[in-house]
Amino acid sequence: MESLKSQFRRTVDIARHAGYSVQQVRNLERDGVLPAATRTATGHRIYGEVHLRSALAYRALAVGAGPTEAKKILRVVHSGSISEALALLDAAHARLHAERIELGQAKRAAASISGEPIDDVHSSDSMSIAELADALGIRPSTLRHWDSEGLVTPDRTRQGARHYTPNQVRDARIVHQLRKAGYPIEQLRAVLPELRRAHRSEDVQSALAARDAGITARATAFLEAAAELHAVVSLTTPIE
Repeated sequence: MESLKSQFRRTVDIARHAGYSVQQVRNLERDGVLPAATRTATGHRIYGEVHLRSALAYRALAVGAGPTEAKKILRVVHSGSISEALALLDAAHARLHAERIELGQAKRAAASISGEPIDDVHSSDSMSIAELADALGIRPSTLRHWDSEGLVTPDRTRQGARHYTPNQVRDARIVHQLRKAGYPIEQLRAVLPELRRAHRSEDVQSALAARDAGITARATAFLEAAAELHAVVSLTTPIE
């Protein structure tokens, strides 16, 4: 039951305190993010503390886990299935933790290729598979394996022979450095997209720093959401 000490609020009060518009508050109630409001005899909504806390929990969860998952969690909380809601939160935390691990791998990968000038790409760098293998000091079969694993996929000539463009040569150089640093194929699949999107070492560092800041912001949002969710549960769980 909702606490008897709750201060009742109008829709505009919830909107003001939660940082939403009046229509957004009504939409959140419609979507089950807020429990159904009580109504006055004239049909006006009456909101309580649990509604404000739910709106604040959703706001934080939307940052930490995304709007869709945030709505799902709040709906489950209001259904009374706290164990299911906690399982959803655990899963969201696990996904964020996995992203943090991938980020760490990408940072180490960037350090491993710090001596490889990834912005040093010229039109004359196009190579056949034999030329590229010779330049890297590896066997052509290694390049074929990287191709089959989707790490470095070259173009093909009309005769079907592999032909590496300057950017593909650059990708091969990056993969070669990371393989020498001990990166297994599975980890390379995770970190390569981050490295491939950048054209300079500075771009790589900037992208990784931005991703790090994003993960930190989402983790902080989870902390804020936890406090609000605890309040929601306290307000909606019957007192024994």
